[in-house]
Amino acid sequence: MELLDAYCARIGYTGPRAPTLETLRALHQLHPAAIPFEAIDVLLDRPVLLAPEAVDAKLIHAGRGGYCFEQNSLFQRVLSALGFQVEPLIAQVRWMAGAEALHRPRTHMVLRVTIDGQPWLCDVGFGSSVLTSPIRFDLQTPQSTPHEQFRLTPQGNEHLLELVLGDDWMPVYLIAPSPCRDGDYEMANYYTSTYPQSHFRRDLIVARTTPEARHALLRNRLTIRRADGGSERRFLSADEIELALAEVFRLPVAPDWRPVIERAAAAVWDEHHGAGSAS
Repeated sequence: MELLDAYCARIGYTGPRAPTLETLRALHQLHPAAIPFEAIDVLLDRPVLLAPEAVDAKLIHAGRGGYCFEQNSLFQRVLSALGFQVEPLIAQVRWMAGAEALHRPRTHMVLRVTIDGQPWLCDVGFGSSVLTSPIRFDLQTPQSTPHEQFRLTPQGNEHLLELVLGDDWMPVYLIAPSPCRDGDYEMANYYTSTYPQSHFRRDLIVARTTPEARHALLRNRLTIRRADGGSERRFLSADEIELALAEVFRLPVAPDWRPVIERAAAAVWDEHHGAGSAS
């Protein structure tokens, strides 16, 4: 019970702990609002450790965030402790990557939770486009969440997750069907956190999604996408980034983060070609 008590306190959950769809939905919405998505340790050349005690120490007790392997492995253990039937899966990220995504390795962890014979996709670790509610694996029609609509489309024996932005359906990731082994996650995590071309090695990426809005920091650009459809974007100085990390993303900013923050503040953007280089 120690894990469940600590986790529920971390995300502010005080409801029933029965393994029901209502419990799953409540946890799934609270988690991304309380535990931000971030990979600051990667930028500090610190290893991302997936051992349960390391994840709990960081995400629960230290008030930090993490990325998919940390977030969803924690969520998996919590759901299993509550009595849910949970299977860990792995996906190939397609989000905002164009044709290049077809050649990417599978580097994203998601979960399949089965309740009364119905399979649900759960994912509390996908940055600024994270699901805020589980969605059915066995439906192809659009499914509403507290934020955007999503849909899952069979692609051979895999499933493509898409979300709607404006009038367009955007690919998010392609999910492999078979449960994933811990060793496969270890390898994917090592690639994601150490490969020189990994965007986590280059960019400050932080996100927190509340019922009211999605907050996303990419380098020095803070974007807020509100649940009512409105949005705003602004560019931050180093001091403003530090303040946003503490107040918007609720992270315990440490003095040794300052070089990472200053590099992010110096980013140069080319709006005609997306993100430019960071000096």
